[in-house]
Amino acid sequence: MVAVCPEVDGGLPTPRPPAEISRGGGGSLVLEGQAQVIDMAGRDVTPSFVMGADHALAVARAGGVRIAVLKDGSPSCGASYIYDGSFTGRRIPAAGVTAARLRDAGLRVFSEAQLEEAAIHLARLEGEGAV
Repeated sequence: MVAVCPEVDGGLPTPRPPAEISRGGGGSLVLEGQAQVIDMAGRDVTPSFVMGADHALAVARAGGVRIAVLKDGSPSCGASYIYDGSFTGRRIPAAGVTAARLRDAGLRVFSEAQLEEAAIHLARLEGEGAV
């Protein structure tokens, strides 16, 4: 198991202001330069999110990681949903920046609500004959 926090690894402080991906876009749009990650104060924190995603991928590759379990809702780690960029709590079905980077690299990404599915998938990868 490898633990990372892409936002901290990208240079952001703890605690930090909430951030969301602009224009209702997902992490893939951020990685393509078509959307930004903006914090609640209006600052563009996109470079930190991209740097954190790149670091997470490098750590995953170095550790032979094949699946990731990430925190849904996060503009970095959202696996099945993120917030729409309006800071109103409205969810959209999209991935965060790190989730998108890892998926693009071939890792299977799960949310914390999908632990059973993640365990089954991992068992299959390891050849243990999971259900």
